[in-house]
Amino acid sequence: MSDEQDARERAEPDSSVPPQDAPRQDAPRQDASGAEIADLRAEGAGGPPRLSPRPIERPPVDPGTAAAFARPDGVDGAFASTLGSNGRARRAPAPTAALATAFGRPATGGPTLQRPPVEAGGADGDGADPFWNSGAQQDPWRNPGTPVELGPPQPGEETPGASMPARVGARLSVRELLFGRRVAPKALALLGIVALLIGAVGGLVGRYTAEGANSLTEPGVTLTATSDGKERPPGSVADIAQRVLPAVVSIDVKVGQESGTGSGVVIDQAGYVLTNNHVIAPAAGAQGATIEAVFSDGTRAPAQIVGRDPKTDLAVVKVRVTNPTVATIGTSKSLVVGDGVIAIGSPLGLAGTVTEGIVSAVDRPIRLDGDGSDVAVIDAVQTDAAINPGNSGGPLVDSTGAVVGINSAIRSLGATQDEGGSIGLGFAIPIDDARVIAEELIGTGVVKHADLGVNTRSVTDGASDGAEVQNVVQGGAAAVAGILEGDVIVKVADRSVAGADELVVAVRERNPGDVVPIQLVRDGRPLTVTATLASD
Repeated sequence: MSDEQDARERAEPDSSVPPQDAPRQDAPRQDASGAEIADLRAEGAGGPPRLSPRPIERPPVDPGTAAAFARPDGVDGAFASTLGSNGRARRAPAPTAALATAFGRPATGGPTLQRPPVEAGGADGDGADPFWNSGAQQDPWRNPGTPVELGPPQPGEETPGASMPARVGARLSVRELLFGRRVAPKALALLGIVALLIGAVGGLVGRYTAEGANSLTEPGVTLTATSDGKERPPGSVADIAQRVLPAVVSIDVKVGQESGTGSGVVIDQAGYVLTNNHVIAPAAGAQGATIEAVFSDGTRAPAQIVGRDPKTDLAVVKVRVTNPTVATIGTSKSLVVGDGVIAIGSPLGLAGTVTEGIVSAVDRPIRLDGDGSDVAVIDAVQTDAAINPGNSGGPLVDSTGAVVGINSAIRSLGATQDEGGSIGLGFAIPIDDARVIAEELIGTGVVKHADLGVNTRSVTDGASDGAEVQNVVQGGAAAVAGILEGDVIVKVADRSVAGADELVVAVRERNPGDVVPIQLVRDGRPLTVTATLASD
């Protein structure tokens, strides 16, 4: 195929494909009113189709509105035509006679501006212009071409800022000032009289009030002496405290840079003071340690250790003083639950503190912190009198003022005794046991306790409790009596044993060499043996 034929075929359109600009044979389009809308094309071939404008919807005009705002008769456009029928501009109608007289131009040939009326001849008698004076054309205020410039003030004109004499206005009366002439003079006078009366009454009331207030005070008055308003019968807490406090001392212990405070009670005229072993134990054998007793009157005296018993947590120190007050020693065997008791000591270093309570329990076995391998177990008197650290070693006295116990321990909610305070669970060593220990310490400096020669633990079978023997000391009192490992001791002499601590106090309340019956359970069968207690 030649190049000429190929170009001719490309120039001729394909008859099978309709041209893009061919008119569309669509159905006639309609507007909202149903009228057909003709398609219009732009001028020139191939223009896009255009739609004819839709007819404007004109609602009917209200007759009243048409009467008020309609065009005048004969006017079709927006404005009245100014051309006449001949094509020329129409003239405005002639004004009325009144308007022509008031606003019309003067007669032809007259002046263009209205002039003041003058005599016949058009000028004053001297021939001067009645409206314009001579030199008016040179007046800068009348010549619009005159430049603007600042000049000196006109003669007679005051300069800005100059002081002007003050003008004094008319003075106002009281009635005008307060009421603006709206109150009659008589009413104003009556108002003044009422104000004076009110002021007089107020002055009288103030005077009587001041006189009444002055009558409440009396300079130089002297009160008469009165008798004691509080009765303190014998046996009251105040009476007991006054009698016992002089016999109670605070014990200050210093070991190097550390110090501690406890309490003690004078039990002998020679100056022997009974206290707890754990109060003075840090100073025992320590180089440079000091022990000092402080009496209720503030007197201080050095103290020396006479003897101490770690197994019962008791100790005796001696203070060299002259004629000390000695506490009355009572008995703890007669105490019953509910008896009133008073604890005296130096809790937290507060010397001479007195607290009151009752006996909560008796014969309560309590295990205390021991010294080294020795474990202190006491058969305590329990009380709800407030006892805190520092009360240790102080006396627990009954309602007669006699010492019935030595305060030694508390139970608290803290991890240790130093972390918690009193919760009403205090324990004291019975004075019956403490007196025996104190006598031996004063006499020999040491104490020997009865010993069974066994190690036990607390057990229960749900029906009864006891102390199960863990091991037996060879050659001890228990081995000689035939007590074996695994036996459960339930009674020593006439005292029941419900646990290991209770077995310790039951044995220690006896003397070495005492022969006591011991009830036990072996392989589920009760058995009684007799043991001769040895010495520890």
